[in-house]
Amino acid sequence: MSGAAKSGPLSHLRVLDLSRVLAGPWAGQLLADLGAEVIKVERPGAGDDTRGWGPPFLKDEAGNPTSEAAYYLSANRGKKSVTIDMGSPDGQALIRDLAARCDVVLENFKVGGLKKYGLDYDSLKAIKPNLIYCSVTGFGQDGPYAHRAGYDFMIQGLGGLMSLTGEPEGMPMKVGVAFADIFTGMYSTVAVLAALAHRDRTGEGQYIDMALLDVQVAVLANQAMNYLASGKAPGRLGNAHPNIVPYQAFATQDGHIILAVGNDGQFARFCAVAGRPELAEDDRFRTNRARVQNRADLVPEVAGMVARKTTAEWIAALENEAVPCGPINTLDQVFADPQVIHRGLKQTLPHPVAGSVDLVACPIKFSGTPAGATTPPPSLGQHTTEVLGTLLGLETGRMDALREAGVI
Repeated sequence: MSGAAKSGPLSHLRVLDLSRVLAGPWAGQLLADLGAEVIKVERPGAGDDTRGWGPPFLKDEAGNPTSEAAYYLSANRGKKSVTIDMGSPDGQALIRDLAARCDVVLENFKVGGLKKYGLDYDSLKAIKPNLIYCSVTGFGQDGPYAHRAGYDFMIQGLGGLMSLTGEPEGMPMKVGVAFADIFTGMYSTVAVLAALAHRDRTGEGQYIDMALLDVQVAVLANQAMNYLASGKAPGRLGNAHPNIVPYQAFATQDGHIILAVGNDGQFARFCAVAGRPELAEDDRFRTNRARVQNRADLVPEVAGMVARKTTAEWIAALENEAVPCGPINTLDQVFADPQVIHRGLKQTLPHPVAGSVDLVACPIKFSGTPAGATTPPPSLGQHTTEVLGTLLGLETGRMDALREAGVI
């Protein structure tokens, strides 16, 4: 590529991120990946709760742990950190001034929690009529649960995901990452982008009400429809699929393999590779419908065949016949995988304390506008002077006075 470096697709936008922990910050991080200037407002002295959610913690150049937990690093790349005491009138005035210069506000306080500070949507809309304001809560702004606190783990349970996750006879299990939080962050980003597109056409801002429970129910996907279509609540199937067979993990001679047979042709090719071509001609297994109905007969047959070879032997043989399959990697294996390396899913950025920091890269790849962070997650208050001086025009003396008063 020649000429000047291209900017991200949202480089014309500025976002005020008042959120903390994960769902809101995840939305802010994605907007930053897409090129927006994202200003993260944190409490002086403490900052985002996740800064202390360790170990592990980022290490400085001497190998000593810093105060930045890996959890915090996962959701805040590309942002600027400004420390402001939201509880003080001067702090509230500063945040309002920042909001007046932003296109989007993200927050995840309890319902009505920002009204007492004059930082709710109605208050900020009065000074910035075309503002996009996105609120993230556990249960939404209305309804019988609106004033409850919502946490990812309990939302996975309440929203049905845990009833589908785990072995049939075992304990219901949560997903290994904060599934509801992350998906809510993603849906929130989509909602913000849609609201911005609407504003581009009409000049109108608007309020966005996002709820973890709403999103958790929405992403039940085919399992929700399995219930709505049949009236029967699906249960846990371990690693098996409710609508496709064989589509699950099987033990090999030396580990495990995922076999993901998606159609009848793939099943026939699997049977041929396994030395049992007659299974694909058996009326019980000829079609996916029949295989689902006769799951209890087929799965033990497949398990017996798969157990006779190593994982590597199966992957080599099945990939050669275009039968979808793969290993179950640990995270060290994930980041050592040649495809993951080729796609650049780990990035290393300079860091003022650690020297450099390894981060997960943004997975979006545009042909014309780059996506991804160019700066690491900020240290607490790293950009306070820059943002208040440049964006709000505060003079040094005024900022010194605010620091003395504990406002910033």
